[in-house]
Amino acid sequence: MVQDWQKNVRKSVFEKVTYYSNDEMNKIGTASLITRTTNDITQLQQFIIMYRMMIGAPIMMIGGIIMAVSQTPKLSWIIVVIVAIIVVIMAFMLVLIVPLFKKNQKKLDKLNLVLREFLTSMRVIRAFNRSDDEKKRFKKANKSLTNTSLRINLIMAILFPAMMLVMNISTIAIVWFGGFQVEATTMEIGSLMAFIQYAMQIMFSVLMFSMIFFLLPRAQVSAKRINKVLNSQSTIKITEKPVTKFKTLNGILEFKNVTFRHKGAEEPVLKNITFTAKPGETRAIIGGTGSGKTTLIDLIPRFYDIEECEILIDGVSITDMDMETLRHKIGMVPQQTVLFSGTIAENILYGKENATDAELEAAATTAQCLEFTNEKPEGFETEIAQGGTNLSGGQKQRLAIARALVRKPEIFIFDDSFSALDFTTYGKLRKALKENIKDTTMILVAQRVSNIMDANQILVLDSGKVVGKGTHEELYKNNKIYKEIVLSQLSEEEAA
Repeated sequence: MVQDWQKNVRKSVFEKVTYYSNDEMNKIGTASLITRTTNDITQLQQFIIMYRMMIGAPIMMIGGIIMAVSQTPKLSWIIVVIVAIIVVIMAFMLVLIVPLFKKNQKKLDKLNLVLREFLTSMRVIRAFNRSDDEKKRFKKANKSLTNTSLRINLIMAILFPAMMLVMNISTIAIVWFGGFQVEATTMEIGSLMAFIQYAMQIMFSVLMFSMIFFLLPRAQVSAKRINKVLNSQSTIKITEKPVTKFKTLNGILEFKNVTFRHKGAEEPVLKNITFTAKPGETRAIIGGTGSGKTTLIDLIPRFYDIEECEILIDGVSITDMDMETLRHKIGMVPQQTVLFSGTIAENILYGKENATDAELEAAATTAQCLEFTNEKPEGFETEIAQGGTNLSGGQKQRLAIARALVRKPEIFIFDDSFSALDFTTYGKLRKALKENIKDTTMILVAQRVSNIMDANQILVLDSGKVVGKGTHEELYKNNKIYKEIVLSQLSEEEAA
């Protein structure tokens, strides 16, 4: 069944993308991946359906040629000429239309990108009163796609009338030259009529066959785009015999001279990063914008793979671990909060699907979610709007923290995850975290110095390098970059 094939291809594309690193995602683009999973696969499905319907056309054409030549060999040259003309027309049309199909799919990607950005950024667009600009941007992308589609349809509109014209001319030619044969008594009228029928059968088969060749270029373009997804190799290499069992389950994290650069980049983003984080300790990371903080923590769950040396968890290199086992050890709260459509409970349980009601409530309590959850009539069963638009930024961050807490991992990673919290809520949260996850390893990335002053060790990043390590007091006295960051946010009395 074609529908089963379509379902399996979509499944394969989806599963392939789940193993992509961030580099592959950025290279192809989200909008393009959506187009390839939907429109491109649909184009292939249409071609397969039409191909199955027209599979008998070549057989009819061959049978018609055999019968026509055996019936009236003196007029068979007309068929040869007509078929040659049709082949030339088809070849010419293919040369014109293949580049247009490639452009059409790329412009469809662009239209999807503009539309996706518009829908996901509606609040920002309205806040800055840029709706008219977005309308112009959409209009430009839409017009470009429409113009290319019109050119394709124009070629289609010319192709089939041209084929019918050739068929009608062929009928006139057969009657014209066949009439001379009948007049010269070298051919019977019945044979001429039979030849016309065979010729029409041949022409009709060629016309049907030409439709396949018309659909083929578009299907080829779509197939190449799908194959690019399926055949691309992720930069994340999966070991054949991954480690799934560990001698210890403490959550000790080690970076050993780690260097990383994005695919195709000349300069590394991170250079010779070395540190150790142990259970019960907090390692904080701070630095200016673009210093590599988020990239550093993205290496831990292998969103990217390191270039040199290694990252260890409990003495085992993360590249030797089973991916599921590795990520099960980590509870991550990303910089950009992502919530899914569903209830508050479903979003928290995304961290651990089989968590009990007690575990759910405990995670929500620690993350300071109960206050606003209990205010809602439906409590944990309150529906969250798409993108969490019916929640404040602080509420979304607390739900993301609860989602990580219910997982009960060995390593917690907080990537600037408290930026939307007021100082009162943040104080309660930090106190609850110290009481409830005191035996786990905590990696804390922050912009606010006040969030990391009590960390066991602070790493200062600058241009991808660790330029300072130590406690707040040590770095404030001895590290110029850290002191500049501190004094840009706090007074000297508060810093000391």
